[in-house]
Amino acid sequence: MENLKFDVTGMSCQGCVASVTRVLKAVPGVTDVNVTLTPGSASVVYDATRTTEAAVKAAVQDAGYGVA
Repeated sequence: MENLKFDVTGMSCQGCVASVTRVLKAVPGVTDVNVTLTPGSASVVYDATRTTEAAVKAAVQDAGYGVA
């Protein structure tokens, strides 16, 4: 299992946090997600045999949020 932490931009409320959490949990291989509004970050645990760091970040971007 791999741990990934990255900044998420464009979140302004708890609804945004819920949306980012939902799209991350939908990525195959993701087993744990923690998204925080302040400071705007996501921590993800994923199975590297089922997905990639790029795919995890792309899911956030596809939902309309930025990844720093």
